Amino acid sequence: MTQIHPTALVDPSAELDDSVSVGPYTIVGPHVKIGAGTSIGAHCVIEGRTTIGAHNRIFQFNSIGAVPQDKKYAGEPTELIIGNHNTIREFCTFNLGVPGAGGRTTVGDHNWIMAYTHIAHDCHVANHTTLANNTTLAGHVLLADWVTVGGLTGIHQFVSVGAHAMIGFASAVTQDVPPYMLVDGNPLAVRGLNTVGLRRRDFSAARIAAIKQMHRLLYRQGLTLDAARAGIDALATETPEAAEDVALMSRFLSAATRGIAR
Repeated sequence: MTQIHPTALVDPSAELDDSVSVGPYTIVGPHVKIGAGTSIGAHCVIEGRTTIGAHNRIFQFNSIGAVPQDKKYAGEPTELIIGNHNTIREFCTFNLGVPGAGGRTTVGDHNWIMAYTHIAHDCHVANHTTLANNTTLAGHVLLADWVTVGGLTGIHQFVSVGAHAMIGFASAVTQDVPPYMLVDGNPLAVRGLNTVGLRRRDFSAARIAAIKQMHRLLYRQGLTLDAARAGIDALATETPEAAEDVALMSRFLSAATRGIAR
C-alpha cells in the first residue's frame, strides 16, 4: 500500500501508485500523478499539473510544480513532467511551463540533480544529465543527453547545451554550447573536449578523433562558421564510424539561435 506519513497532506484527487512513499509534512496537490516506486521526502510541496514517473528519489525540502516566475503567467493549466529513475536532492525548485512557449517543463530519465538546482518554466532536461549544486536554468533552456553542469552555474534563457557537453564550475552560459565541448568561465570560453566523459561512455578512438577534428574546425583554424560546418559535414564520409556524431553536431549548429560559445 502507499506509504503516506500521517502528517502529510495528500489531496484525494492526486493519483499515487500503491508503492509511492510520502514523508512527513509533505503536501501533494490535486492534479499530481506519481508513478511506482517513487519516494518523496519530508517537507516537500508537489503541486500544479505535475506528473512524476517511476522510481524517482526526491529528497526533503523540494518545491516541485509551483507556478512559473513569469509575470505573464495568469493561472493557465500548464504542466511539469518528470520521467523515471531521477535523483533530486534538497531545496530544488522545478516550475510549470507558460502557455506561450508550449506550456510544459520536462525532465527526462536517470538525471542526477543536486541541491538548490532551479529548473525554470519551459526548460527541457533530457536524460543522464548531472546538475551540480546551485545550477540555475532560466526559462526555455534545453539540456541534451549526458550534459554535466558544474556548481554555481547560471544558464541564460533560450540557451541550448548539446549532448555530452560539460560546463565547469561557476560559469555564466549566455550562448549555445555545442555537443562534446568542455566550457567554463565568465565570460564563457571553450577549453577543449569533454574527453573524459566520452571515454567513460565507451566512445571509440576513431569517434573521439573525429570529434577532435570538429573542435579544430570550429575553434582552431580561424574559419567562418559556414566554412567550419562544411568541413564538419565532410567528416561523415572520411570517418563513417562517427557519422552520427557529425550529424548531431551539424543539427545543433543549424538550430543554434544565440550564437555558439567561443
